Amino acid sequence: MMIVVYSAASQESIQASLGEPEYSYYFVLRAFLPVLRSLAEVQVVSSPAEEVDPIFHQCRSRGEYCVFLSFCPPDQLNLELECPTIPVFAWEFENIPNEMWDNNIATDWRYCLSRAGSAITHSTHTVANVQKNVRMGFPIVSAPAPVWDHYSSLPIQRRGSSTGQSFELNIDDGYLIDTDHLDLDKFSPNNRSRSHIPPPLSQSEVLTLGGVVYTAILNPRDGRKNWMDVFWTFCWAFKEQANATLVIKLTCYDPEQMIDVLLYDLYKLSPFKCRVVAISGYLSDRDYEKLAASSSYAVNASRGEGQCLPLMEFMSCGVPAISPRHTALLDYVNDSNTFLVDSSLEPSHWPHDPRQYYRTLRHRIDWESLTNAYLDSFNTIVNTPHQYRKMSRKAVDDLKKYCSSAVVKSVLKAFLSNQEAVFRVYSSPVSDTVLQKFREFWRRSPSSPHDIPHQESPLNQD
Repeated sequence: MMIVVYSAASQESIQASLGEPEYSYYFVLRAFLPVLRSLAEVQVVSSPAEEVDPIFHQCRSRGEYCVFLSFCPPDQLNLELECPTIPVFAWEFENIPNEMWDNNIATDWRYCLSRAGSAITHSTHTVANVQKNVRMGFPIVSAPAPVWDHYSSLPIQRRGSSTGQSFELNIDDGYLIDTDHLDLDKFSPNNRSRSHIPPPLSQSEVLTLGGVVYTAILNPRDGRKNWMDVFWTFCWAFKEQANATLVIKLTCYDPEQMIDVLLYDLYKLSPFKCRVVAISGYLSDRDYEKLAASSSYAVNASRGEGQCLPLMEFMSCGVPAISPRHTALLDYVNDSNTFLVDSSLEPSHWPHDPRQYYRTLRHRIDWESLTNAYLDSFNTIVNTPHQYRKMSRKAVDDLKKYCSSAVVKSVLKAFLSNQEAVFRVYSSPVSDTVLQKFREFWRRSPSSPHDIPHQESPLNQD
């Protein structure tokens, strides 16, 4: 078998792509590569339209099955390839886009997924969502990014520590905001100006962190991440607690405006004794792993998750979480490894829909519940460290069952083998005519996406 893979971002472009739409697909692809290479020969391409089909034809001439895994949302699939194409995507709302806008049939994901014929996603929530909207039994499987093996093997130096045992991170570029070294009065309405924002780093700095360290990795421009609740509730909960630190790793390519918002809100929350640190620069793998392995808690206050790679990585290290339990989080977040945060449904729109019509639902975070989760987690690590260590072990065990290489490999092997069997049946000489009719059928775009379920496929004809 040959597996061809693609994501729009690459190793060369990722630093400049942080925070852009779909930038995280690169990290998902990178996590999948070792497992895919254990199943078949893998070839990474940068231009699917030019590279995929030539590889497919070479494989077919050798009698070898070739499949293209495109790490992207369904509406960005190249549906004109001859090579079997499977989207690998994440989704975090209560239903997939199921209508057309801008006179573009591809905006209706039911059409794209039906054309592709199968899909891989990262949660049972999305599997059920797709099968409800496309058809029951649609070939789709949940295979999360296999991050457990790497992160569970990282050396743990301060697990369960609430005092002392500080650790250091090298911050090479970007903004480094640290309330321990800022006069927040400079950001009052009377004094506030861009000139007061600390400039980006001109040289590397060493950041020392200690005490109880809470870490959130997020794109502040992504409204789904609900980043303000993360630091609002933290500063409110720990107004009188100097031993609590919140680290916010910002993953956006233009952080200046977000830093301005953060500083103004921190001024409005002051005075407080806790510490807030914001890092906007790209962390090296070594420093990111040190942050993951050394944090006390991972924090998530999102309104929906497709899988949440950072949370999975931190919990694989044995870091308990503060998190709601909804969407993809249902698969691995529970009350034995996480301080759960209440949420409820509210109307929302699909983030890429320019009309911003309310067509779906997201999860509203309960502010008081998030505040109490901070307080309960701090009391646990300080006063009942044995309970903290129990949660830590449970996080490792639960993530092993969810996103270890062995689990993901088993799921993908069975799924891809089944897709290969289907392809070989329909690519036999007897089936060539039927396949041609099938392709012609789907290339005739229906006048309305609501017509899709009612058209009769030529595969049902004699």
